[in-house]
Amino acid sequence: MKLRNLLGSAVLGVGALAALNTGLRYEGELEPPLDGDDRTFRWRGMDVAYTEAGDPDDPDLVLLHGINAAGSSGEWRAVFGELAANYHVVAPDFPGYGRSDRPPLRYSAALYEDFVHDFLAEFDEPAVVASSLSAAYAVAAVDGGDAEGGVDLRGFLAVCPTATAGPSPAKGWLRELLRAPLVGQALFNGITSKPSIRYFNADHGYDDPANPSAEWTDYEWRTTHVENARFAPASFVSGSLNSEVDLAAALAELDVPPTIVWGREATVSPLTDGRELADAADARLVVFDRARLLPHVEHPDRFVETVEEALAAGAAA
Repeated sequence: MKLRNLLGSAVLGVGALAALNTGLRYEGELEPPLDGDDRTFRWRGMDVAYTEAGDPDDPDLVLLHGINAAGSSGEWRAVFGELAANYHVVAPDFPGYGRSDRPPLRYSAALYEDFVHDFLAEFDEPAVVASSLSAAYAVAAVDGGDAEGGVDLRGFLAVCPTATAGPSPAKGWLRELLRAPLVGQALFNGITSKPSIRYFNADHGYDDPANPSAEWTDYEWRTTHVENARFAPASFVSGSLNSEVDLAAALAELDVPPTIVWGREATVSPLTDGRELADAADARLVVFDRARLLPHVEHPDRFVETVEEALAAGAAA
Protein backbone atom coordinates (compact mmCIF):
# COMPACT_ATOMS: atom_id res chain seq x y z
CA MET A 1 0.00 0.00 0.00
CA LYS A 2 2.79 2.41 0.90
CA LEU A 3 4.59 1.66 -2.37
CA ARG A 4 1.38 2.23 -4.31
CA ASN A 5 0.88 5.55 -2.54
CA LEU A 6 4.45 6.59 -3.27
CA LEU A 7 4.10 5.69 -6.93
CA GLY A 8 0.81 7.53 -7.11
CA SER A 9 2.34 10.62 -5.53
CA ALA A 10 5.29 10.45 -7.93
CA VAL A 11 2.98 10.24 -10.93
CA LEU A 12 0.94 13.16 -9.65
CA GLY A 13 4.12 15.15 -9.03
CA VAL A 14 5.43 14.51 -12.53
CA GLY A 15 2.06 15.40 -13.99
CA ALA A 16 1.88 18.61 -11.99
CA LEU A 17 5.42 19.61 -13.04
CA ALA A 18 4.64 18.90 -16.68
CA ALA A 19 1.44 20.93 -16.44
CA LEU A 20 3.30 23.82 -14.79
CA ASN A 21 5.97 23.84 -17.50
CA THR A 22 3.31 23.77 -20.21
CA GLY A 23 1.39 26.58 -18.53
CA LEU A 24 4.49 28.79 -18.48
CA ARG A 25 5.29 28.31 -22.17
CA TYR A 26 4.74 31.34 -24.38
CA GLU A 27 2.71 30.18 -27.37
CA GLY A 28 2.44 33.48 -29.23
CA GLU A 29 4.70 34.78 -31.99
CA LEU A 30 7.72 36.69 -30.71
CA GLU A 31 7.65 40.10 -32.35
CA PRO A 32 10.79 41.86 -33.65
CA PRO A 33 12.32 43.99 -30.90
CA LEU A 34 13.82 46.49 -33.38
CA ASP A 35 12.26 48.82 -35.95
CA GLY A 36 13.44 47.85 -39.41
CA ASP A 37 13.06 45.25 -42.13
CA ASP A 38 12.91 41.64 -40.97
CA ARG A 39 15.17 39.25 -42.86
CA THR A 40 16.25 35.61 -42.63
CA PHE A 41 19.74 34.16 -43.05
CA ARG A 42 19.65 30.46 -43.86
CA TRP A 43 22.53 28.76 -42.07
CA ARG A 44 23.19 25.05 -41.51
CA GLY A 45 19.52 24.21 -41.84
CA MET A 46 18.43 26.96 -39.45
CA ASP A 47 16.57 30.19 -40.11
CA VAL A 48 18.50 32.98 -38.40
CA ALA A 49 16.41 36.11 -37.95
CA TYR A 50 17.93 39.56 -38.33
CA THR A 51 16.73 43.14 -38.65
CA GLU A 52 18.24 45.70 -40.96
CA ALA A 53 17.70 49.44 -41.31
CA GLY A 54 19.33 52.37 -43.05
CA ASP A 55 20.47 52.93 -46.61
CA PRO A 56 21.97 49.73 -48.11
CA ASP A 57 24.51 51.97 -49.89
CA ASP A 58 25.85 53.22 -46.55
CA PRO A 59 28.67 51.32 -44.80
CA ASP A 60 27.56 48.02 -43.25
CA LEU A 61 27.45 47.88 -39.46
CA VAL A 62 26.72 44.55 -37.77
CA LEU A 63 25.54 44.56 -34.15
CA LEU A 64 26.12 41.31 -32.22
CA HIS A 65 24.17 40.92 -29.00
CA GLY A 66 25.59 39.47 -25.81
CA ILE A 67 25.02 35.85 -24.81
CA ASN A 68 22.93 35.22 -21.71
CA ALA A 69 19.69 33.51 -20.74
CA ALA A 70 17.52 36.22 -22.34
CA GLY A 71 19.84 37.42 -25.10
CA SER A 72 18.44 38.89 -28.32
CA SER A 73 19.06 41.62 -30.85
CA GLY A 74 16.74 43.77 -28.75
CA GLU A 75 19.82 44.61 -26.69
CA TRP A 76 20.46 47.32 -29.35
CA ARG A 77 16.99 48.86 -29.12
CA ALA A 78 18.24 52.20 -27.75
CA VAL A 79 20.80 52.85 -30.50
CA PHE A 80 19.59 50.91 -33.55
CA GLY A 81 17.52 53.69 -35.09
CA GLU A 82 20.08 56.44 -34.57
CA LEU A 83 22.92 54.34 -36.01
CA ALA A 84 20.76 53.65 -39.07
CA ALA A 85 20.90 57.36 -39.94
CA ASN A 86 24.49 56.94 -41.18
CA TYR A 87 24.99 53.18 -41.56
CA HIS A 88 23.34 50.14 -43.03
CA VAL A 89 22.72 48.50 -39.67
CA VAL A 90 22.15 44.76 -39.30
CA ALA A 91 21.37 42.97 -36.02
CA PRO A 92 20.92 39.17 -35.92
CA ASP A 93 19.51 36.95 -33.22
CA PHE A 94 22.09 34.23 -32.62
CA PRO A 95 20.93 30.67 -33.34
CA GLY A 96 19.10 29.45 -30.25
CA TYR A 97 18.03 32.97 -29.28
CA GLY A 98 15.38 35.56 -30.08
CA ARG A 99 13.38 34.90 -33.23
CA SER A 100 15.97 32.55 -34.74
CA ASP A 101 15.45 28.80 -34.85
CA ARG A 102 16.19 27.03 -31.56
CA PRO A 103 16.93 23.38 -32.28
CA PRO A 104 17.90 21.30 -29.21
CA LEU A 105 21.62 21.36 -30.03
CA ARG A 106 24.51 21.27 -27.59
CA TYR A 107 25.54 24.80 -28.47
CA SER A 108 29.25 25.66 -28.37
CA ALA A 109 31.60 28.58 -28.84
CA ALA A 110 32.92 26.94 -32.02
CA LEU A 111 29.40 26.88 -33.46
CA TYR A 112 28.89 30.56 -32.74
CA GLU A 113 32.33 31.50 -34.08
CA ASP A 114 31.45 29.72 -37.34
CA PHE A 115 28.09 31.49 -37.44
CA VAL A 116 29.63 34.94 -36.92
CA HIS A 117 32.23 34.26 -39.62
CA ASP A 118 29.64 33.15 -42.16
CA PHE A 119 27.24 35.98 -41.32
CA LEU A 120 29.92 38.68 -41.56
CA ALA A 121 31.14 37.18 -44.84
CA GLU A 122 27.79 38.18 -46.35
CA PHE A 123 28.87 41.84 -46.20
CA ASP A 124 31.68 43.81 -47.82
CA GLU A 125 34.09 44.95 -45.09
CA PRO A 126 31.49 45.41 -42.36
CA ALA A 127 32.14 47.24 -39.14
CA VAL A 128 31.23 45.28 -36.00
CA VAL A 129 29.90 46.28 -32.60
CA ALA A 130 29.87 43.24 -30.32
CA SER A 131 28.76 42.76 -26.72
CA SER A 132 30.32 40.50 -24.09
CA LEU A 133 31.00 36.95 -25.39
CA SER A 134 30.04 37.83 -28.95
CA ALA A 135 33.17 40.02 -29.12
CA ALA A 136 35.32 36.91 -28.64
CA TYR A 137 33.34 35.08 -31.32
CA ALA A 138 33.81 38.00 -33.69
CA VAL A 139 37.60 38.32 -33.31
CA ALA A 140 37.93 34.55 -33.65
CA ALA A 141 35.88 34.71 -36.85
CA VAL A 142 37.90 37.58 -38.28
CA ASP A 143 41.18 35.72 -37.69
CA GLY A 144 43.56 38.36 -38.95
CA GLY A 145 41.35 40.01 -41.53
CA ASP A 146 43.00 39.37 -44.86
CA ALA A 147 44.24 35.88 -43.92
CA GLU A 148 42.71 33.09 -45.98
CA GLY A 149 39.23 32.41 -44.68
CA GLY A 150 39.18 35.57 -42.56
CA VAL A 151 36.85 38.56 -42.81
CA ASP A 152 37.99 42.10 -43.50
CA LEU A 153 36.55 44.70 -41.12
CA ARG A 154 35.98 48.42 -41.49
CA GLY A 155 35.99 48.96 -37.73
CA PHE A 156 35.54 47.13 -34.43
CA LEU A 157 34.03 48.14 -31.09
CA ALA A 158 33.49 45.75 -28.17
CA VAL A 159 31.27 46.34 -25.13
CA CYS A 160 32.62 44.71 -21.95
CA PRO A 161 34.22 41.96 -24.07
CA THR A 162 35.10 38.60 -22.54
CA ALA A 163 36.03 35.12 -23.67
CA THR A 164 34.51 33.44 -20.59
CA ALA A 165 31.13 34.09 -19.04
CA GLY A 166 30.50 30.82 -17.22
CA PRO A 167 32.37 28.26 -15.13
CA SER A 168 35.77 27.20 -16.41
CA PRO A 169 36.23 24.38 -17.04
CA ALA A 170 32.71 23.86 -18.28
CA LYS A 171 30.31 21.80 -16.17
CA GLY A 172 28.75 19.33 -18.58
CA TRP A 173 26.48 17.91 -15.87
CA LEU A 174 24.86 21.33 -15.42
CA ARG A 175 24.18 21.65 -19.13
CA GLU A 176 22.58 18.21 -19.21
CA LEU A 177 20.52 18.97 -16.11
CA LEU A 178 19.03 22.07 -17.74
CA ARG A 179 18.42 20.13 -20.95
CA ALA A 180 16.36 17.51 -19.08
CA PRO A 181 12.69 17.54 -20.20
CA LEU A 182 10.88 18.09 -16.89
CA VAL A 183 13.35 19.08 -14.17
CA GLY A 184 15.54 21.08 -16.55
CA GLN A 185 12.59 23.00 -17.91
CA ALA A 186 11.35 23.73 -14.38
CA LEU A 187 14.79 24.98 -13.30
CA PHE A 188 15.07 27.17 -16.38
CA ASN A 189 11.59 28.57 -15.74
CA GLY A 190 12.79 29.57 -12.28
CA ILE A 191 15.97 31.19 -13.61
CA THR A 192 13.96 33.16 -16.17
CA SER A 193 10.98 34.17 -14.06
CA LYS A 194 10.23 37.88 -14.07
CA PRO A 195 11.59 38.36 -10.53
CA SER A 196 14.82 36.64 -11.58
CA ILE A 197 15.09 38.73 -14.75
CA ARG A 198 14.59 41.91 -12.72
CA TYR A 199 17.19 40.74 -10.19
CA PHE A 200 19.87 39.96 -12.79
CA ASN A 201 19.21 43.25 -14.62
CA ALA A 202 19.55 45.23 -11.40
CA ASP A 203 22.49 43.21 -10.07
CA HIS A 204 24.82 43.46 -13.05
CA GLY A 205 23.03 44.63 -16.19
CA TYR A 206 22.10 48.21 -15.40
CA ASP A 207 23.42 50.82 -13.00
CA ASP A 208 19.91 52.27 -12.78
CA PRO A 209 17.52 49.41 -11.93
CA ALA A 210 14.64 51.45 -13.36
CA ASN A 211 16.26 51.61 -16.80
CA PRO A 212 14.69 48.46 -18.32
CA SER A 213 11.01 49.16 -18.84
CA ALA A 214 8.25 46.80 -17.82
CA GLU A 215 7.64 46.20 -21.53
CA TRP A 216 11.26 45.13 -22.03
CA THR A 217 11.18 42.83 -18.99
CA ASP A 218 8.06 41.26 -20.44
CA TYR A 219 9.84 40.74 -23.78
CA GLU A 220 12.78 39.09 -22.03
CA TRP A 221 10.35 36.78 -20.25
CA ARG A 222 8.63 35.84 -23.49
CA THR A 223 11.88 35.19 -25.34
CA THR A 224 12.91 32.74 -22.60
CA HIS A 225 9.58 30.90 -22.59
CA VAL A 226 9.13 29.96 -26.23
CA GLU A 227 9.63 26.34 -27.22
CA ASN A 228 13.24 25.10 -26.90
CA ALA A 229 14.33 28.35 -25.25
CA ARG A 230 16.49 26.61 -22.65
CA PHE A 231 18.97 24.77 -24.87
CA ALA A 232 21.36 27.59 -25.82
CA PRO A 233 21.25 29.13 -22.31
CA ALA A 234 21.97 25.66 -20.86
CA SER A 235 25.30 25.75 -22.68
CA PHE A 236 25.89 29.34 -21.54
CA VAL A 237 25.18 28.71 -17.84
CA SER A 238 27.39 25.61 -17.83
CA GLY A 239 30.37 27.40 -19.40
CA SER A 240 30.11 25.48 -22.68
CA LEU A 241 29.99 28.75 -24.62
CA ASN A 242 33.33 30.00 -23.28
CA SER A 243 35.71 30.76 -26.14
CA GLU A 244 39.29 29.49 -26.30
CA VAL A 245 40.44 32.61 -28.14
CA ASP A 246 43.19 34.74 -26.57
CA LEU A 247 41.08 37.88 -26.58
CA ALA A 248 43.89 40.39 -26.00
CA ALA A 249 46.11 38.86 -28.69
CA ALA A 250 43.24 38.62 -31.17
CA LEU A 251 42.24 42.26 -30.60
CA ALA A 252 45.86 43.35 -31.03
CA GLU A 253 46.08 41.50 -34.36
CA LEU A 254 43.04 43.20 -35.90
CA ASP A 255 43.75 45.25 -39.02
CA VAL A 256 41.65 48.09 -37.57
CA PRO A 257 42.22 49.83 -34.22
CA PRO A 258 39.79 48.29 -31.70
CA THR A 259 37.77 50.33 -29.25
CA ILE A 260 36.63 48.86 -25.93
CA VAL A 261 33.67 50.34 -24.04
CA TRP A 262 33.18 49.58 -20.35
CA GLY A 263 30.74 50.60 -17.64
CA ARG A 264 32.54 51.99 -14.61
CA GLU A 265 30.11 50.33 -12.20
CA ALA A 266 30.28 46.88 -13.82
CA THR A 267 30.69 44.14 -11.22
CA VAL A 268 30.54 40.84 -13.10
CA SER A 269 33.23 42.12 -15.47
CA PRO A 270 34.89 44.89 -13.41
CA LEU A 271 36.62 47.86 -14.96
CA THR A 272 40.01 46.50 -13.84
CA ASP A 273 39.48 43.70 -16.39
CA GLY A 274 38.78 46.29 -19.05
CA ARG A 275 41.92 48.29 -18.27
CA GLU A 276 44.08 45.15 -18.34
CA LEU A 277 42.56 44.01 -21.62
CA ALA A 278 42.94 47.42 -23.26
CA ASP A 279 46.57 47.67 -22.17
CA ALA A 280 47.38 44.16 -23.41
CA ALA A 281 45.61 44.71 -26.75
CA ASP A 282 46.82 48.31 -27.22
CA ALA A 283 43.16 49.27 -27.64
CA ARG A 284 41.35 52.50 -26.93
CA LEU A 285 39.27 52.24 -23.74
CA VAL A 286 36.17 54.40 -23.28
CA VAL A 287 34.65 54.30 -19.78
CA PHE A 288 31.00 55.20 -19.23
CA ASP A 289 30.11 56.50 -15.77
CA ARG A 290 26.86 55.33 -14.17
CA ALA A 291 26.77 52.21 -16.35
CA ARG A 292 27.41 48.50 -15.95
CA LEU A 293 27.30 45.90 -18.73
CA LEU A 294 24.89 47.80 -20.99
CA PRO A 295 26.20 51.37 -21.48
CA HIS A 296 24.60 51.42 -24.94
CA VAL A 297 21.18 51.17 -23.29
CA GLU A 298 21.87 53.53 -20.39
CA HIS A 299 23.68 56.22 -22.40
CA PRO A 300 22.62 55.78 -26.04
CA ASP A 301 23.58 59.23 -27.36
CA ARG A 302 27.13 59.05 -26.08
CA PHE A 303 27.42 55.46 -27.23
CA VAL A 304 26.45 56.38 -30.81
CA GLU A 305 29.09 59.11 -30.76
CA THR A 306 31.67 56.58 -29.54
CA VAL A 307 30.75 54.17 -32.33
CA GLU A 308 31.13 56.91 -34.93
CA GLU A 309 34.55 57.84 -33.53
CA ALA A 310 35.68 54.20 -33.52
CA LEU A 311 34.53 53.62 -37.10
CA ALA A 312 36.16 56.84 -38.29
CA ALA A 313 39.42 55.62 -36.77
CA GLY A 314 38.96 52.26 -38.46
CA ALA A 315 38.30 53.88 -41.84
CA ALA A 316 41.43 56.03 -41.47
CA ALA A 317 43.50 52.96 -40.65
